[in-house]
Amino acid sequence: MASAPQANLPLFYQDLMPLNTRDHATWRARGAQSAPWLIGQHAIPLTVEEFPQAARHFPIIFASGDNPVPLALMGLNEGVNVFVNEEGKIDQPVYLPAYARRYPFMLAKLMPDSDDLSLCFDPSSGLVGEFEDGEPLFDGDQPSEATKQALQFCEQFEQAGQRTQAFIDELKKHNLLMEGEVAIQQTGVDQPFIYRGFQMVNQEKLREIRGDVLRGWAQSGLLPLLYAHIFSLDLMSTIFGIQAEQGKAPAPVAVPAL
Repeated sequence: MASAPQANLPLFYQDLMPLNTRDHATWRARGAQSAPWLIGQHAIPLTVEEFPQAARHFPIIFASGDNPVPLALMGLNEGVNVFVNEEGKIDQPVYLPAYARRYPFMLAKLMPDSDDLSLCFDPSSGLVGEFEDGEPLFDGDQPSEATKQALQFCEQFEQAGQRTQAFIDELKKHNLLMEGEVAIQQTGVDQPFIYRGFQMVNQEKLREIRGDVLRGWAQSGLLPLLYAHIFSLDLMSTIFGIQAEQGKAPAPVAVPAL
């Protein structure tokens, strides 16, 4: 590791370093053959425009609390990601959220009193360094094509994040989010497994939304995104079943004798 992990870094990132020609003129970026940073990560942040693709593969929920970030559930329990094996290989076809695809790069503020964002990277990732292989990060004193593509992807991700926040603000404005609870009954087990600690759209309140608001949501594309989230919740039992097949299902809760 290049240095000690910094406090309050986003998920996956152990360190963060601004990319610059002075320090990284000869550095290169390697393509990832595996994704060890995904091992054991069960909930990955998701942008709202990813809902239609993500909803085909895993449940979409919202984090609890005052900042309900959309999350793609790649496992139902802490420390479980059913799509990534012990070597960090994604061993089955699955949509990979943009949050994970941008790693090890991200845009970050270098000065707390400035809104300017700079392209940074995680030097502990093993994907950026003084390698003989990989794509160069600079062409002389100018960013290389690989760096331009990384910057463009990160900029698009930031823009998607702003649209996601606008989506969340609309849900909060209409008080559409509620504390979620899902019960999954496993064959041969008396008591269902109960999952809580997340938020979901309240379908009763959704049905009560005024017609003019619903028409506006349909025209803007917001309404289909709401239903992508709602329909994706059916995949909770699918993910649970994969956990059981992989031997990663939680232990049944013992029922006390009367």
